[in-house]
Amino acid sequence: MAATANFDPQSVLKLDGYLEPFIPAIAHRHERFQKWKDIIDQYEGGYEKFARGFEMMGFNVKESGEVIYREWAPNATEAHLIGDFNQWNRLSHPLKKNTFGVWELTIPPKAPGVCAIPHDSKVKISMITPSGARIERIPAWIQRVTQDLTFSPAYEGRFWNPSTSERYQFKNPRPPQPRAIRIYEAHVGISTSEHRVGTYKEFTKDTLPRIHALGYNTIQLMAIMEHPYYASFGYQVTSFFAASSRYGTPEELRELVDAAHGMGITVLLDVVHSHACKNVLDGLNAFDGTDHQYFHEGSKGRHELWDSRLFNYGSHEVLRFLLSNLRFYMEEYKFDGFRFDGVTSMMYVHHGIGTGFSGGYPEYFGPGADEEAIAYLMLANDAMHALYPSVITIAEDVSGMPLLCIPVSQGGIGFDYRLSMAIPDMWIKLLKHKTDDEWDMGNIVHTLTDRRYGEKSVAYAESHDQALVGDKTLAFWLMDKEMYTHMSDLTPMTPIIARGLSLHKMIRLLVHSLGGEGYLNFEGNEFGHPEWLDFPREGNNNSFQHARRQWNIVDDQLLRYRYLNNFDAAINHLEEEHKWLSAPQAYVSLKHGGDKMIAYERSGLLFVFNFHPTKSFTDYRIGVDEAGEYHIILTSDEKKFGGFENVSCGGKFATTPMEWNGRKNWLQIYIPSRTCVVLGK
Repeated sequence: MAATANFDPQSVLKLDGYLEPFIPAIAHRHERFQKWKDIIDQYEGGYEKFARGFEMMGFNVKESGEVIYREWAPNATEAHLIGDFNQWNRLSHPLKKNTFGVWELTIPPKAPGVCAIPHDSKVKISMITPSGARIERIPAWIQRVTQDLTFSPAYEGRFWNPSTSERYQFKNPRPPQPRAIRIYEAHVGISTSEHRVGTYKEFTKDTLPRIHALGYNTIQLMAIMEHPYYASFGYQVTSFFAASSRYGTPEELRELVDAAHGMGITVLLDVVHSHACKNVLDGLNAFDGTDHQYFHEGSKGRHELWDSRLFNYGSHEVLRFLLSNLRFYMEEYKFDGFRFDGVTSMMYVHHGIGTGFSGGYPEYFGPGADEEAIAYLMLANDAMHALYPSVITIAEDVSGMPLLCIPVSQGGIGFDYRLSMAIPDMWIKLLKHKTDDEWDMGNIVHTLTDRRYGEKSVAYAESHDQALVGDKTLAFWLMDKEMYTHMSDLTPMTPIIARGLSLHKMIRLLVHSLGGEGYLNFEGNEFGHPEWLDFPREGNNNSFQHARRQWNIVDDQLLRYRYLNNFDAAINHLEEEHKWLSAPQAYVSLKHGGDKMIAYERSGLLFVFNFHPTKSFTDYRIGVDEAGEYHIILTSDEKKFGGFENVSCGGKFATTPMEWNGRKNWLQIYIPSRTCVVLGK
């Protein structure tokens, strides 16, 4: 076996000296990762071959028309391929099993270059277990499954093999990795205004141009991996290699990604490797009749809150399946990276259930850490970054695990970014429990700047979970029922709407410019979408009323939603120009509790916020390090953003060379109540 490559502890201690007592634990998990990497290098031809499992497993068609089908099912004693192509004959197409529990069948072509299995026809694998029971499953590596709810909620496997002329041909190269990511998190199904499931085609034609115009450079697509229950938001996956058929065909998804690339937009997949749907008939659960093929057996293999199955990350074939799954979406659909869902659940044996993370380091490196799962995440990040240097990986972690976003070679877990999950929680608590004059500027700034040194964060003001029925978006918390009655310019601007519009804009600019090295917005929240998300289900008579995005209201030139949309676009375009997300963390010179003022400098710009509900300030003194003449380049008070035009762009302010708030110079500005301004030189 190859010699184990140890990381240098100094690389960790340079980032955080407090990690010194935990160097043995960090070294131990790195050794576990390295052992797997050595095995993959020695026996599997490295990541290059190992992560191409989809070219060996499942269905692979040769140019001659010959089909080779392989399936890992170690418990089965017999296996046959059945389907439309052989009239579901359970004896005509037997598979042979090798010593590793992999079954194989070669089906000769019907004629030269003609497959014996018709394109898009139904297929299954029929197996006999040691007890003599017959079980039938959808192939685990299947690339297309469809659901006919009038017949059954269970999916049916399909043999996807379009002709060359029908196969989508990519036209655009991948865009270069963004300097900093501005993410638009989107769900294809809800991206229509109509009362139905939206399609890949519609998203490409109608939604992509909106995202591009708003200035987002990255899209994060949710609910793509096939899931039987639409209302699960895509987080109960049954067929990992099948892109959801409810939105269209695999070729139409390829077209969507390619069109985004043509606009210079990076496309990330929301990948669910933290757990799997417990369905047996159309999922991986009990695939070969055992409790423990892809998953841990017994309670260790079950997530009690999510009612789902948990992968055995210590299994060679499970690692092949999951690493190949990532590469499949990079190769076959040209995705540019991944947002890994449920990383907290993976990294701890308690899955975060009933655990509040205080930030104490023993919580991360003690017996609570799941080293098998952490080693998988290290392998996944290491493999994807080795194979695709421009790949982007993001971790959804609420625990604050140190070294999560440090390269594996330096003792880290290898993600590029983590989601700053404390930020949306903070805003909800403020809006729910505090009056405006109780807002603590120091606590707001602390939450926005409290991130690990050397690790990049994606900040967001509100999460997609808040858009779901039973919760409220920021716009709803701020304006509630008045959104239905007073969002027209033909109605008077009520105090509630004026406050709501102002704070919505201020919160977004503050989070965008202070909270991280990336920014994320969930679809519709940029314009304060007025209604929650509620997918069709029994409890709402399977209604699509709330499972859509009402683009008509932001397009209506009489409604005030467009002001929020305009401001969102202005922030993104200003960031593109001044690049604050990729600049060092901001220097905060002012967080005044009584005045409700926040001021900071980042990337050569001066950001000033007045959160006071009633007080406007004339000649408010703000410290700034760099001397010179500053002018306002963005203000939330402009008319096109629903402001009152008390402050206008272009106003000039000269600095005075005298120390103020720890800065070398100061300037004085007029800053009205509930207004923010950005000044540049």
